[in-house]
Amino acid sequence: MAATAFADVLASAREPGTSRFSATNIANALGLQFQDLAALAGVHRNTLRTHPESPRLQVALRDLMRVLSAAAAVQPDTERAFFMVKNEPIPAFRHKTLLQLVQDGRTDDAIDYLESISSGFAG
Repeated sequence: MAATAFADVLASAREPGTSRFSATNIANALGLQFQDLAALAGVHRNTLRTHPESPRLQVALRDLMRVLSAAAAVQPDTERAFFMVKNEPIPAFRHKTLLQLVQDGRTDDAIDYLESISSGFAG
């Protein structure tokens, strides 16, 4: 069920008629303001509307979707996974959220963290 739910999210994140992500659809799905998504991507907020094909924007959206995919593996409830990514402070990362890690360019660290909690403690 979790894979199906995330597959639906992934499909809805696509810009219709293209092979790129829709900043608008992703912002709406996550409940993010355009200026917050633009800040995450390091682009001007108008870029989301006027140049959705921007390579910098598309890389940031891909990274965000990678983290959401990893979060969905940990938390099958999509709404709870989105909440976790946006709001849950992580002590190991100085109480930053996964979304803040993506903004800081630490997508792989965020995914590594999610994979470590998904597999359980092995120390």
